[in-house]
Amino acid sequence: MSEVLGVGSRVKHPAFGFGVIIRLNVAAYDVCFQTYGIKLVGKDYDKWEVIAAIPAESSVTYTEAEKSLMKILKNWSDISTIVPLGDRWKGGTMILKPDDPDLLAKEIPIETFFHKIVMVRDRIRVMEQRINASKKMSDEEKVNMQQYITRIYGSLTTFNVLFKYKENSFVGEKTR
Repeated sequence: MSEVLGVGSRVKHPAFGFGVIIRLNVAAYDVCFQTYGIKLVGKDYDKWEVIAAIPAESSVTYTEAEKSLMKILKNWSDISTIVPLGDRWKGGTMILKPDDPDLLAKEIPIETFFHKIVMVRDRIRVMEQRINASKKMSDEEKVNMQQYITRIYGSLTTFNVLFKYKENSFVGEKTR
């Protein structure tokens, strides 16, 4: 039998994907998987990959394990989060009208445009996480790249008017 894993240990199951051990039972673990919820996995199961082992003696609460898993999944997935559009924009149209009267205007549903803005934001966040986790970049290079990312966020603050909730908005450099 292999080493007993503790609460908070991160694993990758071949069928259920990424998960975190949330409870120890006599012969099995309760594991919370990203897609499949909580599953019972025997302690002698050896087909999964242990990503981060925490000794069984350590005490991590279910809430701490859940927060850890959510942070990991958010930072490393390429899945767009669901961000609501401000109510006043729902069903609206964005019109791009050229100055030249001989050219046609372009109409785009605001929901379509907003979805693209949210996808850009999510992809910048993933890029930011990958830069920060890079083993090949020096700390100075990471700081320089982070400054560019902050400026990108600042350039996108114009679109904050579209977000329903302020916490979803872009934030650039803050003045002191």
